[in-house]
Amino acid sequence: MSGTLCLVGTPIGNLGDFSPRGVEALKDCDFIAAEDTRVTLKLLSRYEIKKPMVSYHEHNKAESGRRILERLLAGETCCLVTDAGMPAISDPGEDLVRLCYENDVAVTAVPGPSAVITALALSGRDTTRFVFEGFLPVQPGVRRRRLEEIAAEKRTVIVYEAPHKLQRTLADLCEALGGDRSLTICRELTKLHEEAVPTTLSQAVEKYSQTEPKGEFVLVIAGAPERPQAQLTLEEAARQVLSLKAEGESLKAAAKAVAARTGYGKSALYSAALDMEE
Repeated sequence: MSGTLCLVGTPIGNLGDFSPRGVEALKDCDFIAAEDTRVTLKLLSRYEIKKPMVSYHEHNKAESGRRILERLLAGETCCLVTDAGMPAISDPGEDLVRLCYENDVAVTAVPGPSAVITALALSGRDTTRFVFEGFLPVQPGVRRRRLEEIAAEKRTVIVYEAPHKLQRTLADLCEALGGDRSLTICRELTKLHEEAVPTTLSQAVEKYSQTEPKGEFVLVIAGAPERPQAQLTLEEAARQVLSLKAEGESLKAAAKAVAARTGYGKSALYSAALDMEE
């Protein structure tokens, strides 16, 4: 009879947030699959847990996943943990879960802290409907298309970002969504220097051009405002961009001008006008 994979949520900052069920699950399992065994060791030491660990992360998930599956099929029980938060959320754990289901291995979960939900609750933004984007793509073309989708998204949007990439991401969001789009910047959640700061994209760009970003960030971005029924379509607005260009404006300047009066993002208008030119 096969064993069970148990997804165990771990603290996103404060180790005191670990649940009694989480402690029990780690003590009772046969082994632990950890994103970074050095990080997990700190948690185990805090709760006096001694269990063998294996490494499971983005760069070894194929090989390590097969080895973990073999042990599960042999009847062992494995707890999967990440460095912080719930496994399988913006994390390769989703591949291991899928592998288990494909091989009739039972999967269960011990819920725990989540940076997505914690940031959303702290943000003061609309919580009735939201979409989680995780980390934005780094490939230029894919990233541009994703930003265009976010610009039109009416639900609250949640984005993760590392400190060394924050300035570029804020600048890209400001370009695509407009500087007046509001957001809440959450930083170092549950840690000593936790912050949740309501602001706008243009204000955030200015702040972090002067201040070095530190800590892990969650950006909770307000959805696109509802447009009046008589609002221009994107195609119609793009034609206005081309008209301004024909009068001597650069395409970038024309897109910025039309964005200001229509509510469409500059990037969306720029891309649409380029497509129409071609």
